Amino acid sequence: MEEKLFWIGILMGVHLFLTTHFRDKGKFKTDSPFVRAWHALFYGLVGFVAMVLLTVSLDNRRGDVVTNVLFTSRQLVYGVIAGLAAASYAWWKGAAGKKSELKNGAPLAIREDMEWSETVFSAVLLASVVMYLFVQAFKIPSGSMERTFLVGDHLFVNKIIYGVRIPYTGKKVLKLFRIKRGDIVVFQFPSSDPREFQCGGSQYGKDFIKRVVGMPGDSVELKNGELFINGVKPDEPFTQHTDQFRYPKGSAMTQPAEYQNYWETRMLGRMFSDYIRDNFGPVKVPPGSYMVMGDNRDRSCDSRYWGPVPENLIKGRAWFTYWPPGRIGFPE
Repeated sequence: MEEKLFWIGILMGVHLFLTTHFRDKGKFKTDSPFVRAWHALFYGLVGFVAMVLLTVSLDNRRGDVVTNVLFTSRQLVYGVIAGLAAASYAWWKGAAGKKSELKNGAPLAIREDMEWSETVFSAVLLASVVMYLFVQAFKIPSGSMERTFLVGDHLFVNKIIYGVRIPYTGKKVLKLFRIKRGDIVVFQFPSSDPREFQCGGSQYGKDFIKRVVGMPGDSVELKNGELFINGVKPDEPFTQHTDQFRYPKGSAMTQPAEYQNYWETRMLGRMFSDYIRDNFGPVKVPPGSYMVMGDNRDRSCDSRYWGPVPENLIKGRAWFTYWPPGRIGFPE
């Protein structure tokens, strides 16, 4: 969302710059067709931005958000339609320069447009910087983290804790803390192919939330639903099992090297389906990657099925639940 806001802010900034330039060049004259057209353009920009943000918000609520695509074609089409409608309304109204005296080189409507452009430019850019560097709002889309989080919980994600990502790269700087076992992290799904299906559909570019269970170099294994890290069963008071049935091991004939390769290439879930839910591994977490799982172990599509998560895809740590009011607090 922060990158979307950033480019919207840039768009309004360009409008502000051009309006100031045209004003200084004396292009705005009362009753001028150019004034009327420029005012209509501003209305069109406002309509476009408002509709795009509305559709993005609705998509976020439905969980249909793809974080590594700036805007979907549907969002852009709706935005263009709304922009054209708003611009047509402003042109039809035709009040941009009529009966409006020039002041500071521009009629009233143009001056108001400049004020709004400046306000939106400043506010949106500030919001995008805060969201990119510090805090991201996130909504729990599924029951994979119950009881820690419930479906529909809204929370803030601390993004600066693991470092600042350089835009459009996989590099991070200014890392304050290292990722550790037990952290609840929000990350971009580890797939670069929109056609790849996992967890019942394409998860390309979507944000997930899970708990880190395996660190780089760890040996991870599940036996009858019980997790073992480097041969030791960790203390996990936050987990729950809602299914009494346990799937038998379905990969007994697979060689360890092949099993590891299938896991790292996100093929394991496709090959063995639910048979790896309760009996999984052992696998070794690759350097620079982490194994993540949901607290609701029997109802979580996680690293067991689609492999490790590279560190550069981890956006931040779950920080504070702010909605609903009865669940306000810090997660454990």
